[in-house]
Amino acid sequence: METEALLAAGQMDVSLFAFQALTTIEPMDFSLRSLVTRATPTVQLVIAVLVIASFWSWTIIVQKTINFRKATSEAKMFEDVFWSGEPLDELYAKLDEKPRSALEKIFSAGMSEWRRSHRSDGGLIAGAQQRIDRAMNVALGRAGDDLNKGLVFLATVGSIAPFVGLFGTVWGIMNAFTEIASQQSTNLAVVAPGIAEALLATALGLLAAIPAVVFYNKLSGDADRLTAENEVFADEFSMILSRQLDQGE
Repeated sequence: METEALLAAGQMDVSLFAFQALTTIEPMDFSLRSLVTRATPTVQLVIAVLVIASFWSWTIIVQKTINFRKATSEAKMFEDVFWSGEPLDELYAKLDEKPRSALEKIFSAGMSEWRRSHRSDGGLIAGAQQRIDRAMNVALGRAGDDLNKGLVFLATVGSIAPFVGLFGTVWGIMNAFTEIASQQSTNLAVVAPGIAEALLATALGLLAAIPAVVFYNKLSGDADRLTAENEVFADEFSMILSRQLDQGE
């Protein structure tokens, strides 16, 4: 009886010690900051690349949105003045050789070549229409380049960021399995931190890619619309100058 009592007391002491050990274990910190600081250098590099790409993407998104709204407003204002019936020479003089909007630059390019195509005696130099169209096409190309500037980066982030995040996830999971092998334990406390760090990379990859894809499609459509409006104005202005050229012959 005494032996059984001693064994029972020993088991109670062991159970009490195990309970105290479990209750004294501090909960693991799974905050974003802790996940980043505990991650391996490779995963930290992946996270840094994705954060920088996301920040730069949002910078482009905000800037392009502001620029497109400004371009739309300036184009409408110039078209209202252009079609108001004001003489083209007076309108060209008002620009003071410092055009701002794309339409103003196209108009200035055409008018500048128009004036250069006149000889000192008032006659026209041969091939004036072709030179005017070529000058406006150059202005159109530059305006299109300005509208599409930065959109390639958004497309790149949208297509590559998920794979970069997946690379970080694979690397983090590989590190988690290495930790399991080194400690020879499949305890959740051993596995969970590595898995959480790995999944963080995937989450950041999607966080960078989704807005980039959405706004790339929107901004690309806006750029195409503005480019089409510029081309229509260039064609209309070319026809006006062509009629004046035919009348001067």
